[in-house]
Amino acid sequence: MSREYPDRPIAGVGIVVLKGDAVLMIRRGKPPREGQWSIPGGKQKLGETWRATAAREVREETGVEIEVIGMIDVVDAIVREGDTLEPGQRTVPAADDSRPVVYHYTLIDCAAVWTCGEVRAGSDAAHAEFWPLDRLGELPLWSETVRIITEAAALRDGAK
Repeated sequence: MSREYPDRPIAGVGIVVLKGDAVLMIRRGKPPREGQWSIPGGKQKLGETWRATAAREVREETGVEIEVIGMIDVVDAIVREGDTLEPGQRTVPAADDSRPVVYHYTLIDCAAVWTCGEVRAGSDAAHAEFWPLDRLGELPLWSETVRIITEAAALRDGAK
């Protein structure tokens, strides 16, 4: 199935990887949102659990190993013809929007902690690094990404 103009949503996993007071961020190397900052993630393979997808995607994109600590939310990322995909743009349009769907991902967002490995960009990531949580406002991020990161940190710290 093609990623562009799919005939059904594509299941994916987004992973918030925490290490101390930092979160693992990538600069996307492929569409959609190529060149923009995000959390690691990718498509789930047939026969693969979402937890296994999380570990594989983080390993492939950043070279680090993780322990998944919980699920945060399920988010639909829907991009229609004419959407500009600017950082912060909402990608869940109104239900009555009849423009053709270019991308539709149903993302299982989860929280994880770093267990080992040195960060290096790989596969779909053009760049990867641990970014201080208190400096997230410096990155042009989708509002849903910021919310998911905040909730992951709260889960790890026992506040959720």
